[in-house]
Amino acid sequence: MLLKPLNRMRKTIGFRLALWNSIIFFLSFVIIFTFAYLYLSSTIRKYDRESVRMELSECATQFQKAGIDALKNEVDIETQAAGGRNLFFVRLAGAENNTLFLNIPDQWKGFDIHQLQDRHFNPYREWLDVKVKGNVVEIASLRLPDGQFLQVGKSSEGRWNLLKRFHIAFAAIFLPVILISFTGGVFLAHRSLQPIRGFISTLQSMTATGKMDVRVPRRQTEDELDELAVMFNGMLEKIEVLLNGMKSSLDNVAHDLRTPLARLRGKAEMALRSEQSVDMLRESLVDCVEESERVLTMLNTLMDISEAETGVMKLDLKKVRILSLMEDVIELYTYIAEEKDIAIHRICPEELYLTVDPNRMQQVLANLLDNAIKYTPSGGRVEIEVNQEQRQVVITVKDTGIGIPPEELFRVWDRLHRVDKSRSGRGLGLGLSLVKAIVEAHKGKVDVSSKPGVGSVFSVYLPKNL
Repeated sequence: MLLKPLNRMRKTIGFRLALWNSIIFFLSFVIIFTFAYLYLSSTIRKYDRESVRMELSECATQFQKAGIDALKNEVDIETQAAGGRNLFFVRLAGAENNTLFLNIPDQWKGFDIHQLQDRHFNPYREWLDVKVKGNVVEIASLRLPDGQFLQVGKSSEGRWNLLKRFHIAFAAIFLPVILISFTGGVFLAHRSLQPIRGFISTLQSMTATGKMDVRVPRRQTEDELDELAVMFNGMLEKIEVLLNGMKSSLDNVAHDLRTPLARLRGKAEMALRSEQSVDMLRESLVDCVEESERVLTMLNTLMDISEAETGVMKLDLKKVRILSLMEDVIELYTYIAEEKDIAIHRICPEELYLTVDPNRMQQVLANLLDNAIKYTPSGGRVEIEVNQEQRQVVITVKDTGIGIPPEELFRVWDRLHRVDKSRSGRGLGLGLSLVKAIVEAHKGKVDVSSKPGVGSVFSVYLPKNL
C-alpha cells in the first residue's frame, strides 16, 4: 500500500524538479569542493616549498660562512623560532653522498637515512621524493661549490592534517546540504507549480460538472504562468460564449425547422385522410414542396456560412462591373419595393470593376437590399451607393426604416438572430450572417450603424485587388 503513493509521487513533476535540483546542487557542490581542495592543496604545497627553499638558502649561506657549526646554529635558531618544534630536515653530504651533518624533525622518527645515501644525486634535479611513515615527502637539494651538497625538507604532516580536516568538513556538511537542497527543491517546485494545480482543479471541475463558468485563480505575480492563467481564462470565456451561442442557435434552428416540418406533415396527413380531387391533392403537394424548400434553404445557407467561416468556400473570382451587378439585384426587388411604395436609388461609377465571385456578391447585395426593404415602412427610401477609395471599394446600403436598438446592434451578424423577438417576421435570421461570411471570404469586412426611428446603414468594404 505504501508503494503506490511513493510511485505516484515519483511520477510528479514536483518530485522530478526537486530531484534534478538536488542532483545539480550536488554536482555543483562536488565541483566547487574539488576546485577548493585542489587550490588549497596547491597553495599549501607552494608555501611549504617556498619555506624549504628559504631554509635551504639560509643554511647554505651559514655553512659557507662558518662551516658545520654555523649550520647547527641555524637549525637551533629555526627550532627556537618555531616554539621548540624541530620542523626542518637538514642533511649535509659529501661528494660521495656520505652524511656529514643530519637533523631529523620529530615527526620523522624512524626515518631510514639510507633512502638518501643509496640514491644517486642528480645535480640538475632540485626536488627528491622520499617516503616517511607511508607519506611521500619532498626534499630540496643544492650542490655546493666545494662538491658537497645540502638537503632540506619539511614534514608534510601538517599539510595532510589540514586537508584531512577539509575532508571531514565536507563529509559533515554533505548530507545536510543534500537534504536542504532537496527540501528547498520540493518547496520551490510546490510554489512554482501552484498555478498548474489551479489549472488541473479547474479542468476537473469542468469535467465533473460540465459548467464553463469556472476560472483559474490568479496570483497577480505577472509572470509567465500568471499570464497563461489570464489567457486560459480568456479562452474559457470565449468557449462559454461560443457554447451559449451554439445552444441559442440550435434552439433557433429547432424552432425554425419545427414550423415548416409541422406544416409539411399536416398537409400530407390531410391529403391522405381526405378524398379530394386531383387539383386539391396537387395543391397540397405544392405546399409541401414550398415548406421543404424553406427547410433546404435554411440548411444550405447554414452550410454556406460554415464554409465561408472555415475558409473552404470555393469562390469563382471574375472581374465584374459593379454597376451591372447592382442593377441585376435591384431589378429583382423592384416589384417588392413598389408594393410597399419604397424608392430605391443607386449611386455607382459607370466603369468601376472589381474582382469577386459574381453569384456570391449578388447574394450579399440581395440580402442587404431585402433586409432594408423589409424593415422600411411604406413611403420610405433605400439608397445603394458605391465609392472607390485608395485600396478598397465601399458598398453602402442605407434605409429610412425602423432602425436597430443599440443593445442589438452588435448581434445583427449572429446566426439566426432576429431583432424581432417574436420570430413571427418573414426570414430565417441568416441573411446578415451570410453577408458577413461571404465578405470575409473575399478578404473584406462589414460594418453597421443605426438609429431607432431614423434608419440603418450597412457598409461592405472589399479590397480592389483580391
